[in-house]
Amino acid sequence: MENAAAGPENGNVLEHLLGIEAEASALVADAQTEADRRTAESEKRNRLRCEEWYGREAAEMEAAYQNGVRNVREQYEEQLASYRKSLAAITADRNGFKAMVESFLKENKGD
Repeated sequence: MENAAAGPENGNVLEHLLGIEAEASALVADAQTEADRRTAESEKRNRLRCEEWYGREAAEMEAAYQNGVRNVREQYEEQLASYRKSLAAITADRNGFKAMVESFLKENKGD
């Protein structure tokens, strides 16, 4: 009969343990949901920081590139203008050229 009296107590214990297990399962599910939420927030925050950093870096690099292109273009224009000016300053010595060609032809006439 002792077993019969222990039977209902065992039933209560099992129900109690099943209730505790259900509460533990709910706590684990809530903890997982919270962890997922925090992970998603962290990923979003990190993605935004990365995009901001990338945007700043890309803008700085683009500005440096454009500045370099502008400097090279200015140097090119200055060098081209200087070259054109030096060409314009050259005078053609037609008489001297003619005399040199005639001298060359006379020297090499017999060859």
